[in-house]
Amino acid sequence: MDEFDVVVIGGGPVGENVADRAVRGGLTAALVESEKFGGECSYWACMPSKALLRPGQALREAQHVRGALAGEAALDPSEVFARRDAVVRNWDDAGQVQWAQGAGITTIRGQGRLAGPRRVAVVGPDGAETVLTARHAVVVATGTDAAVPDIPGLRAAAPWTSREATSAKAAPPRLAVIGGGVVATEMATAYASLGSRVTLLARSGLLTGLEPFAGEAVGDGLRALGVDVVTGESPIRVTRAGGEVTIETSGGRTVVADEVLAATGRAPRTVDLGLETIGLEPGSWLAVDDTLRVEGFDWLYAAGDVNHRALLTHQGKYQARAAGDAIAARARGATVDDAAWGAHVATADHTAVPQVIFTEPEVAAIGVTEAQARAAGTDVAVVDYDLGWVAGASLYADGYAGRARMVVDEGRGVVIGMTLVGPAVAELLHAATIAVVGEVPIDRLWHAVPAYPTISEVWLRLLEAYRDR
Repeated sequence: MDEFDVVVIGGGPVGENVADRAVRGGLTAALVESEKFGGECSYWACMPSKALLRPGQALREAQHVRGALAGEAALDPSEVFARRDAVVRNWDDAGQVQWAQGAGITTIRGQGRLAGPRRVAVVGPDGAETVLTARHAVVVATGTDAAVPDIPGLRAAAPWTSREATSAKAAPPRLAVIGGGVVATEMATAYASLGSRVTLLARSGLLTGLEPFAGEAVGDGLRALGVDVVTGESPIRVTRAGGEVTIETSGGRTVVADEVLAATGRAPRTVDLGLETIGLEPGSWLAVDDTLRVEGFDWLYAAGDVNHRALLTHQGKYQARAAGDAIAARARGATVDDAAWGAHVATADHTAVPQVIFTEPEVAAIGVTEAQARAAGTDVAVVDYDLGWVAGASLYADGYAGRARMVVDEGRGVVIGMTLVGPAVAELLHAATIAVVGEVPIDRLWHAVPAYPTISEVWLRLLEAYRDR
């Protein structure tokens, strides 16, 4: 069969969710994937990176609870990598294919490219080409690739990107990391925990899009793990010779490592997508409306990283659910609920994007920072609280150190931002997400009593501080 209601290019979690929602809405769907069904998140990003990070985190947590460890303890790197291999099912996507087919989705392995309106040409592993026609919609869910910066000699030095960092078979003795964002800080944390001597080169600082204290705390945590954190300097030349990589910086520093990781951002995976066949620029991000329709088209959608709205798997899946449901509704001639917070829109991408950085310490954030709120002209109150003062935190870890910040829109009396830094704060984030998305009034939040003794009691302390300020 070469005609479907919906053709989705990209079989990662975003593409899977679009196709699944379309099928649930009564449509037929083809899912086209050139590499592995399950995509970047399953095999080279979210899952393997967290598998590499968790053992070190667990060990440090035990080390901070008196009596938990009797004597010295250390990670076994070979077992950490073996566990990572199990998490990614040894890069075998048979289970993902089985799930998709069981959900009624037709899976097609091959390189998909647009071939004109509602047409997708797929070149299979055997080189044969099939042209698929979409009756209602084509969805681009191809994600992004690591963007290697244009530093002289870097590409010739065969740098690691996030893919190599998450799929490596062993920890290099020395690792240089270029970048200060999520991938850079997480992989620096992971490899330092696994025994690598890590140098992190972050010209502009760490996690600069978040509250400043988050990056400061992560920097301190990295240094405590033995990472050499260098800020204010840029790599100006990279060379590889004799199995070593040498990096020269703008500050006159020379860094020698066995591997170098380029972690400076992402680029849309649209270079070889056939965008020119429909009048779009190859290699460009795809701008969309809130129902994920590409601007200027009534049949083309883009969900996930490729539209540049929120480069996070969970937000991409959220977009995918909205897009799949909207496509099905339009195909049936039903009303599309495209009002703010409607069933067929991705409103939260604008105001309520939750994110966790699994560093030491963890960082969890939702909504806007203080600086972002003030730049938008919002009248805000900002409340900070030391997480170490919360009873549940002192029980969780001896010497617990952390911080919480709540940003309140004074005009509406609702929380519009929350940042948490400290051990295990990831599990506090969804409560904040609900408060921000639900626009729960502060007066009502006062009656949401946190259980004692848990770290969640920070909510009570923040609200008390807000009331008593």
